[in-house]
Amino acid sequence: MKQILVYIAVSVSLMFSLPVLAEVAPDVLARNTTDEVVSIVKKDPDFKRANSRKIDNLVEAKILPHFDFERMTRLAVARNWNSATPEQQTKLVNEFRTLLVHTYAASISSVADYKIDVLPVRMAAGDTDVTVDTTVTRPGTAPITISYRMENKGGSWLVYDVVVENVSLVTNYRSNFNSEVRRSGIDGLIQALVRRNQQTPN
Repeated sequence: MKQILVYIAVSVSLMFSLPVLAEVAPDVLARNTTDEVVSIVKKDPDFKRANSRKIDNLVEAKILPHFDFERMTRLAVARNWNSATPEQQTKLVNEFRTLLVHTYAASISSVADYKIDVLPVRMAAGDTDVTVDTTVTRPGTAPITISYRMENKGGSWLVYDVVVENVSLVTNYRSNFNSEVRRSGIDGLIQALVRRNQQTPN
């Protein structure tokens, strides 16, 4: 699972570094921005030195705005979402967001080592839900297929699931979350996420 998240972090870091407008096809945006982000990371030695402040700023400004964390959390928590109070739902979203942020931040310095090919997206006029397929390669390793499920919300394309080699990020977390809820309820899941986030370095 950790390796899957690293590939997700690298690919997301490259693809969604500029504002995503609904009028711009997701694959076109990804293709246009990849080279620019790689260039930024290559030219700035602070990223290779894992400058935490600069990395955190990059993640917050360029990556997080393009994710629908509420929908991702709702899908991951699945049937247990409706049994959570509004306060619990807010905490779940915040902790799940933090969990993914830690992963992205830890992988930013590696983005220049990868190459991403964005495949043409199949979408019709008026489509509000699309999948952007990509292949991620690194010298000496086999290509990895990563797909982004995106929804047009309020004029922007937002990612609500990432699929790596046919493994859904949301589905992968769902089984873990459901097991935790069965053991200790919604509050137990929240506390488990809090503990995990406290143990994960920024």
